[in-house]
Amino acid sequence: MKEKKRILVAPLNWGLGHATRCIPIIRALLKNNFEVILASDGVALQLLKKEFPNLESLELPSYNIEYAKNAKLFKWKLLKDSPKVLKAIKAEKKAIKTIIDTYRINGVISDNRLGLHNKKVPCVFISHQLQVLSGSTTWMSTKMHQKIMKQFDICWVPDNLGDPNLSGKLSHVYIPELPTKYIGPLSRFQKKEIKTTIDLLVLLSGPEPQRTLLEEKLVEELNGFKGTIVFVKGVIEKVQSKTQKNHMTIYNFMTSDLLEQTINESALVLSRSGYTTIMDLAKLEKKAFFIPTPGQFEQEYLAKRLDDLGIVPSCKQDKFTLKKLENINTSSGLKHFDYEINYKRLFELF
Repeated sequence: MKEKKRILVAPLNWGLGHATRCIPIIRALLKNNFEVILASDGVALQLLKKEFPNLESLELPSYNIEYAKNAKLFKWKLLKDSPKVLKAIKAEKKAIKTIIDTYRINGVISDNRLGLHNKKVPCVFISHQLQVLSGSTTWMSTKMHQKIMKQFDICWVPDNLGDPNLSGKLSHVYIPELPTKYIGPLSRFQKKEIKTTIDLLVLLSGPEPQRTLLEEKLVEELNGFKGTIVFVKGVIEKVQSKTQKNHMTIYNFMTSDLLEQTINESALVLSRSGYTTIMDLAKLEKKAFFIPTPGQFEQEYLAKRLDDLGIVPSCKQDKFTLKKLENINTSSGLKHFDYEINYKRLFELF
């Protein structure tokens, strides 16, 4: 019997989005008779281990990324942390050599982990940021990112090439010397025609301290909401917990199956404007309200773009009030493109 090819799937640990959008790829690899080894760190690795408890998993060097409390200091905090990130990338390059040899890896799929490439095997980079927005330094952050991406064999972009698309100018730029494949939006979820039982679903994720700051604000603001609320804090812990606070049911986290069911049952979703969340809500064709992470240019751009298009209203974190949710009534909501990914063809690379 022919030995299964072994693929390393390694998302960046920055919020939960990179890990969750790898879930459909991991499922497809297993379905197409590949063996999968998981690799990441922190909550991203914890999440994947909960989703795929039978798969082997490896811990990679941590980037140790934290957000600034003050949005205006976001970029400078990242710059200050850049030596830590560069150190992690260097450690990743060293680690991938050993991993390929030790685990007989036939291919690598890296979701935004910058050091996971090696000439020995085909290496894929997943990113919707061919252009990295950073305000006045966008040209520089983009150039640096593209230089790293060019060290991979191909970049898979989780979006449509033409219109309509979800990522706008983030993904739709031409980069010479970088083979790019637009694979369509990625989501681990399926739309279900079921009865709406939840008036508002709050989905939190992302690095600290901003996740906690938004949680505190929303718990207070949503006290006056008329209707049922399910609040998912996005805190990955060993055991799932569920508590009741007046009209609010609070979970620390949800695994994919329960989250899929809960989003399908919800009339409205309130969340960050992270790209993975946008892809998930588009797949499930939801009406939503977005609060971008303060100072994160990518989320601010995505939120503004969808607001300007009349698809999803949004506002800044410090400007949010309960009344703002009324703007959802005049928005169209997110729609799913009828796009099926041909995984068999995609995996021919390996």
